[in-house]
Amino acid sequence: MTVLRSVGGLGLAGALGGVLVAALAAPVVSGGGIAARDVTKTFIDLPPAPREEPLAQVTRLLDKDGRPFAQFYETNRRIVPLRKVAPVMRRAIVAIEDARFYEHGGLDVRGTLRALLTNTQAGSIRQGGSSLTQQLVKNILVENARTNAERDRARAPNLARKITELRLALALEKKYRKAEILERYLNIAYFGAGAHGVEAAARRFFSTSASKLTLEQAATLAGAVRMPYSTDPSLGRDHRARLRERRDLVLDRMAGLNWITKQEAARAKAAPLGIDLRPEPGGCEQSEYPFYCLYVQRELLSNPAFGNTEAERRNRLARGGLTIRTSLDPIAQRAAERAIKRHVSPEDTEVAAEAMVEPRTGRIRAMAASKGFGRNPGDRKNGPKTTFNLVADVAHGGGQGFQAGSTFKVFTLATALKQGWRFGDGFMTPGSLVPSQGYRDCDGKPVNDPNSRILNASGEGEGGPHSLETGTWKSVNIFYMMLERKVGLCNVVRTAKALGITRADGKPLREVPTFTLGINEMDPVTVAAAFAAFAARGMYCRPLAIVEIVGREGRRTHVPPACERAIEQPVADAVNHVLEGVFDQGTMKGQGLGRPAAGKTGTNNGYTSAWFAGYTPALAAAVSVGDIRGSYRFPLQGVQIGDRFYGSVQGASLPGPIWVESMRSALRNTESRGFPGPDMSRFGGGHTPGLEEALAREEARDGEREGRRRGDHGFGRRHRRLVEWLMGEGLLPPSYGRPRRERHRSHGFFDW
Repeated sequence: MTVLRSVGGLGLAGALGGVLVAALAAPVVSGGGIAARDVTKTFIDLPPAPREEPLAQVTRLLDKDGRPFAQFYETNRRIVPLRKVAPVMRRAIVAIEDARFYEHGGLDVRGTLRALLTNTQAGSIRQGGSSLTQQLVKNILVENARTNAERDRARAPNLARKITELRLALALEKKYRKAEILERYLNIAYFGAGAHGVEAAARRFFSTSASKLTLEQAATLAGAVRMPYSTDPSLGRDHRARLRERRDLVLDRMAGLNWITKQEAARAKAAPLGIDLRPEPGGCEQSEYPFYCLYVQRELLSNPAFGNTEAERRNRLARGGLTIRTSLDPIAQRAAERAIKRHVSPEDTEVAAEAMVEPRTGRIRAMAASKGFGRNPGDRKNGPKTTFNLVADVAHGGGQGFQAGSTFKVFTLATALKQGWRFGDGFMTPGSLVPSQGYRDCDGKPVNDPNSRILNASGEGEGGPHSLETGTWKSVNIFYMMLERKVGLCNVVRTAKALGITRADGKPLREVPTFTLGINEMDPVTVAAAFAAFAARGMYCRPLAIVEIVGREGRRTHVPPACERAIEQPVADAVNHVLEGVFDQGTMKGQGLGRPAAGKTGTNNGYTSAWFAGYTPALAAAVSVGDIRGSYRFPLQGVQIGDRFYGSVQGASLPGPIWVESMRSALRNTESRGFPGPDMSRFGGGHTPGLEEALAREEARDGEREGRRRGDHGFGRRHRRLVEWLMGEGLLPPSYGRPRRERHRSHGFFDW
């Protein structure tokens, strides 16, 4: 395609284009030393077509079912091929912007002559007469600009810019077919209301797609291109009135070209504007699931796999037009949100957060918190929102986290089982403990703390014999401090690290005697992923939010799970067996899922925070509760959270119920499966001196209390159940009639 074609309809030579431009600008540049022959030469020796950088597009986040829940963009644009733009839209834009688009080669001579007359009369450039191709060039130059100065030069109303623009337009006509030029123009043009490109404009103005635009809608969008700011329908009634005038002008133009009938134009002009503005939220604050969105955003910005520098990664996120499929499960997400909302108010300074992670893949299925994400009204510190990702670590937008409490006892339990301890193995525990000797960190350095005195938490008793099972079920602090010393503090730390445990603030783990009591601050995602490894029979998988990335060209990059064996399969099975007892015999008794589950409560000394972490074979979750103002300054004692008053918040009193409710709903469509049984030849048996006698006394006391409550003083609980069974009123416990030693080894008796 040549300049000759651009003026061929008038029978003129290609060089006439340069003469016309010189004449067009003559009133402005007379005396400026620019001769017509110089301008003519300018239009014979054409430069290459303008360099086209990839257009900025929207990056979208999708849940596991392909439904969008967040988007990032510097420019709200979605590129579509011309075949996906309604033919009526193509005709409308050509009619109003460049009716002879298919006849010229980049320079519309008639339009230029018309502008010449106008400018000659005015003594300045009042009308440009730009072709659609010239407008495309201008948009390309503006889009390529990286500084305000470059953008100003691309828009400057002077002769040098117009000549450069026209030369590049002629070069562009040589490079592309008309359909390709039109496609590029429709995707780059700004239509107003923040919408760049026809697809974004169709969605923004009419909540539809470019392929489904009607005559009235197409004429409206075509009319908006010339003056997108003064016709922006989001800015009010006056702007919409101007937009309607522009629409009607386009309809008249289309009728004048016989591209539609006058009757069609009249009917379309009589129709209302029909604006149906669709919000186009950007960023995580406006996302449906903001905490999950923030996690993905931080993962993209911090992971070198997505770009060599943070600036490169940020640019790719804002302009790359990526489609990022995540592992978010909307059923699990809604289940977590509803359970938290039932118990904790956004206005509470106490906050609850929950993460759900899939065993064997590490895929994060849900991230929910009691507060919304964003700034509070007036930027006040406390309110219904927060700028911290309460579910995640600092690297993913979170805060300092909360001490994980007794959930960390599972790492000591796993270490003991790995070293050959059996379920029934244990020892006598005192009522208090001073960790003055026997503790060394992984550098071999003594970390004893002779100035501390460890007490059992409320309900744990004043001491006595405990086994791995009873010490876990009752979450006995002193038993676990002593067990940690016996198996080695560093060995416990290594087990925790193998299961992905890192502090929420990114600092090294504190390797101190109270490590097993959860002295380190954690986030729910990290804890849930660690517990998911037990459900996966010892396979730890790094938390995974991004499953697949689809580039603007359609190239797919799958992100596989990153898993490795953290503990032996038999050891994991043994841990699961013990932790199942937490629901049957321990701190969560009476709060089961109605399906096999295992877990551990976590209540910190001084009630600074509370946790519950647990799992089924299909899903793991962790719930944390603490005061956002500072857990040490504001312990969870004497507080009202939601509509309930708590004398003290324990793992089983608030995090536990949230966990149960959310998991029950999240798993409603998942088949119930049990855990593989433990290798009893390796882990069964064991002996704790004095434990059987203590269990018998405990059972007797429980029977007496129950008898007093029910008024049947003549029978212990054990015999009362037998009578109920004989009368057809109840079931015998599975352990009835077994020798005491066998019952202890397999189930245990505490009713905590």
